[in-house]
Amino acid sequence: MGIKFLLLAIYMGAWSCTLAFIPPSDGLMRIELKKRQIDLDSISAARIIPGRDVDTNLNDLKADIVYLKNYHDTQYYGEVGIGSPPQIFTFVFDTGSSNLWVPSSKCLLSISCYFHSKYRSRMSSTYSKIGTPCKIHYGSGHISGFFSLDYVKVGDLIIKDQEFVEVTKQGFLTFLLLRAKFDGVLGLGFQDISVGQATPLWYNMIQQGHVSQQLFSFWLNRDPDSKVGGEIVFGGFDWKHFRGDHTYVPITKKGYWQIEVGDILIANNSTGLCEHGCAAIVDSGTSVLAGPTTIVTQINHAIGAEGILSLECKNVVFNYGNVMWEFLVSGIRPEIVCVDIGLCVQNGSNYMSSDIATVIQNKTSEGPSVDESVLCTFCEMVVFWIQMQINQQKTKETVFKYVNELCEIIPNPGGKSFINCDYIASLPHVSFTIGNKTFPLSPEQYVLKIEEGCSTVCISGFTALDVPRPQGPLWILGDIFMGAYHTVFDYGNLKIGFAKAT
Repeated sequence: MGIKFLLLAIYMGAWSCTLAFIPPSDGLMRIELKKRQIDLDSISAARIIPGRDVDTNLNDLKADIVYLKNYHDTQYYGEVGIGSPPQIFTFVFDTGSSNLWVPSSKCLLSISCYFHSKYRSRMSSTYSKIGTPCKIHYGSGHISGFFSLDYVKVGDLIIKDQEFVEVTKQGFLTFLLLRAKFDGVLGLGFQDISVGQATPLWYNMIQQGHVSQQLFSFWLNRDPDSKVGGEIVFGGFDWKHFRGDHTYVPITKKGYWQIEVGDILIANNSTGLCEHGCAAIVDSGTSVLAGPTTIVTQINHAIGAEGILSLECKNVVFNYGNVMWEFLVSGIRPEIVCVDIGLCVQNGSNYMSSDIATVIQNKTSEGPSVDESVLCTFCEMVVFWIQMQINQQKTKETVFKYVNELCEIIPNPGGKSFINCDYIASLPHVSFTIGNKTFPLSPEQYVLKIEEGCSTVCISGFTALDVPRPQGPLWILGDIFMGAYHTVFDYGNLKIGFAKAT
């Protein structure tokens, strides 16, 4: 009998059973069951199991559970204590970064610090001064402060001498942090990307012997009526929250929890770009699914989401569409069409184009001007869409009708694409191919429902993110994906596992 079935048989509700053998008088062997009450900690411990490849006695298993709260399926956070005695803060547990930071009592000039708990070093008997200044950059801004050292309490564990950042200034993140339910961020990425090469808390958990297995797992609960928003298990995983076996894939690049994904399917139809592989970062600190505009636009077209960058795209189709068609049907390779037309600049063996998000933010660099970059980016997308349709043997008229429809709903980078809430049930599944297996997301899983006043707003969970080669194309698999699939981050074997969440 498997471990989890054995535990299920022994632990029933809030009772545990002891066995007593009754001498047979009629040739039958009877076992009397006696019951006693047990506490929640015992039930939780009974559900934690080690990795499949690990030979560990359950009595020797060291693991720790942190329960999370869920705010509108967009923020998952849990409590952590810093100092002695512990000062309690709420943290996002972020696999997309590696530093631990919290607002400092010395944060006086950032408004958002006044809306969150602040760490006071003078109140901790285990505090040690480091004082080295640092700045940590995020997609929406940065935080700055200085390094300190103290004890950190995570669940029932005490991690000694943990480096962390006392934040004294929050740049560009003010609006986010004013609305955020969390005080700070606890990074669970690799030390390779840790600012200041600070040792991540997870590394110290292992080095100080707090966990017997070098893995941790996430369960994110998308049930709005549940009191528990999710849980992280350090050192094991909870069989109660997944069904079937995990599909494991190797880490392809240390730093982030980065893997390779294959084709992304709308219903059962290929979107093409990732057919031969794309990079993907599994990131618990990102709420949505972010990926190449070329694919996200196809998805948002299929689900009826509305975007805002249609004019530039339509201009490219109107002015250059016929030339693109002639080049492609004559056999010219798609990747050089925009260079031959003159909308992209060839640089050695690379074709220079700029990420749309960068263009919208008016950030310029050496190379093409902003206008040229916009034209190049749209040209590459339009060529890709036309080629996909040619491969499906569609007529020219049908192809250009479809391409113009895609132009209508190009997503705004970092912005929202809205969906009619009444049509959710009729929308197609969107599937990611990982480890030669498809992982479908239902519309109920990839559409975010936000309550605004007396009404509900429905937003596409897909947003545009364009990362140039060789790092890209790149996907960020955030909380929407992790909410659908229980996720194991196996540090010891450098792999990630996914199983259907329950």
